[in-house]
Amino acid sequence: MITVLLADDHAMVRDGLRYLLEAAGNIQIVALASNGKEAVAQALIHCPNVAVMDVSMPVMDGIEATRQICELVPQTRVVALSMYHTPEYVQRAVQAGAFGYVLKDAAGNELVAAVHNLYRGQHYFSPKIAVSYKDQPGKDKL
Repeated sequence: MITVLLADDHAMVRDGLRYLLEAAGNIQIVALASNGKEAVAQALIHCPNVAVMDVSMPVMDGIEATRQICELVPQTRVVALSMYHTPEYVQRAVQAGAFGYVLKDAAGNELVAAVHNLYRGQHYFSPKIAVSYKDQPGKDKL
């Protein structure tokens, strides 16, 4: 069973993501957070395999929460979840330690695939992100 922490500041989004991921059958949501500070605290308590982290949240944003989780709970792999698809956001998330980046407008099966990839120690980037990020001059390949 893959254990997952969901962090998003919108309750309806958290509920929808929970339903989507748990429907995959081998994913268990062990904690929910509405901001980055809560996400870090929940990661310390539950040590999930994967954290699904909204990039833009109050109190502490998802980028800083990712940085702290990767430092404090290194066995947890973080996938950033965002509506922002610019290379700068992707780069900030990766520099903070994220293993993946999924766009909020992606199909639900993409997030499920991302969670499975991260659990196996692999990276996952939404196809739109991977293409736009790779096309930027001077950017490292994903």
